[in-house]
Amino acid sequence: MAVATAKGASASKPDRTHNIEAMRQDYYARIAKLGMTPLWTVLDSLISDEPVTRCAPAIWHFDDVKALVLESGGLITAEEAKRRVLILENPALRGESRVTNSLFAGIQMIMPGEIAPAHRHSASAIRFVLDGEGAYTAVDGEKAFMSPGDFVITANWAAHDHGNTSEKPMLWLDVLDVPAINFFETSFAEDFATPTQPTMRQDGDSLSFYASGVLPDGKMAKNLAHDRTPVINYTYARTRPIIERVLHAGDIDKSHGARVRYANPITGGPVLPTMGAHLAMFPKNFRGESYRSTDGAIFACAEGCGTTTIGDQVLQWGPRDVFVVPPWKRYAHVTSEQSVLFSISDRPAQEALGIWREDK
Repeated sequence: MAVATAKGASASKPDRTHNIEAMRQDYYARIAKLGMTPLWTVLDSLISDEPVTRCAPAIWHFDDVKALVLESGGLITAEEAKRRVLILENPALRGESRVTNSLFAGIQMIMPGEIAPAHRHSASAIRFVLDGEGAYTAVDGEKAFMSPGDFVITANWAAHDHGNTSEKPMLWLDVLDVPAINFFETSFAEDFATPTQPTMRQDGDSLSFYASGVLPDGKMAKNLAHDRTPVINYTYARTRPIIERVLHAGDIDKSHGARVRYANPITGGPVLPTMGAHLAMFPKNFRGESYRSTDGAIFACAEGCGTTTIGDQVLQWGPRDVFVVPPWKRYAHVTSEQSVLFSISDRPAQEALGIWREDK
């Protein structure tokens, strides 16, 4: 009997092997009704050996963008639109309003005499001014007049409005952490009853108060939020001479050029918890070494011209062009003349989570 049973079991084994896939599919269908799915069928896509990005390299040439943004000025007012912005959509993420998986980018314009009304929101925002002179951003009571190359901060829940008292349109690059905020489903926003906010401080006050080697020792010191910079506008006129000094001192990174990091002067940390930025000067005929990191970066050219090779793609850029390098993609900059690149990414958020990594 024992021999017969063993033979019977052995005889049934091929049938079970033949039917195992059908049995699994039946099992998966039954557990799906209870809101469950097997980890082993998706494990490789959830935990990859190294980063897998959905993003693609892309560039937006300013001459093309400016013409289209100016055209929008005849179609909708800043007041109607709240913010007249053309979104820079990553070509691999169409319809998702993002330039990388965690960041939004767009080109905003304000026409002479216009006001983009006051509001605030959970998302933090930055402006990098591309074109025009004399428009302003008012942030938490300080009206900061802007010039090309200026780096302007609007932290989480900071009241802000824009106005243009000049005779020409002003255009700037907007970058916000909206996709990250929406990932956590923590978006709040509030419009103000009046188009502008009261301004109690003069243009440049925050830069003088907090970024001049001295700090206020009264009420203003007690009200500081240490997770974001108190400086509203890091002006290009003040920052460019610094990177030029760094270049002349010979402190030139083989990948990043003579680069400085915009810092919170209170802590020395990043300007915002979710986004950090750099400004770099490259000498003429610079040929950068290949580099990659886990933060996808948005670049804007302030001066000069060059190319950036990303994988097998070569992006040719010049003044005010904007381009994006996806996460964990090797890239290298080459310049034909002395050039300046601004860059911004979600590196501070990744560093806070302990997941940022680079590879030189």
